[in-house]
Amino acid sequence: MPHIPFPDISPEIFSIEIGGFSFALRWYALAYIAGLIAGWRLVVGLMRRPALWGGVAPMQPRQVEDLLTWIIVGVVLGGRLGFVLFYQPAYYLANPGQILAVWQGGMSFHGGFLGVVAAAWIYSARHAVPRLSLADALAVATPPGLFFGRIANFINAELWGHPTTMPWGVAFPGAGQDCAGVVGICARHPSQLYEAGLEGLLLGAVLLWLIYRRGWLKRPGQIAGAFFAGYGAARFFVEFFREADAQFVTPGNPFGHVLRVGEWGLSMGQLLSLPMVLAGVALIVFARGRQAA
Repeated sequence: MPHIPFPDISPEIFSIEIGGFSFALRWYALAYIAGLIAGWRLVVGLMRRPALWGGVAPMQPRQVEDLLTWIIVGVVLGGRLGFVLFYQPAYYLANPGQILAVWQGGMSFHGGFLGVVAAAWIYSARHAVPRLSLADALAVATPPGLFFGRIANFINAELWGHPTTMPWGVAFPGAGQDCAGVVGICARHPSQLYEAGLEGLLLGAVLLWLIYRRGWLKRPGQIAGAFFAGYGAARFFVEFFREADAQFVTPGNPFGHVLRVGEWGLSMGQLLSLPMVLAGVALIVFARGRQAA
């Protein structure tokens, strides 16, 4: 089977030993840091261009740094609790002490998204920032984090795709070689890179085009709606190539569908993404109707 060898990149950038304890900087942690910094600078840049908002920016640039603290808390708590509740509730119910062990991995985008929504809602209420405009700003800030996060998933050799015979299939190490019915080296879809390209690069470029070329920030809610719909559609599509989480896979359900209707089924990622598409379209329609009124 044609394949691309997995690159020899350690999940740890470096590690040091201090007093018998090992401290390591991992690519996953660096991805979060890079994504948050890139998003922060994007939002600051938008706040310095009142014309993009129709004359008055919803926040002062100095307020964005304060908002960043709220967003970090929302991402970490929401992402972890989302993973616990959506993907492995039985395990964590039996092992509650592991819920806070974020260094062992396990974060959910949809949970992190809900955490950010909650944090932004509270922040906007406390500081009298228009909620829809704040949602638009955060929507623009998110694609860089998605891009870096999916690249880190690839480096960590996790969340890979289904086996494939396509020439760009990657031979992931370890459990990535456990492919039923495949003789020899098993190549898989690099679904992490598909997501990095669609959710990060393409979606980010579309949002910036809508802002700078179509003036969508002038109608609060449109950019947030475009992000919700765009992310949901991209994630729904990539799920057709992505291996389902092990806890959902059974001999009678090899694709890990959590909702099945006859021969068809939806994965957990698809089930969580559909409401985002619907909410995004509804928000765009609402924003346009509100402006027209």
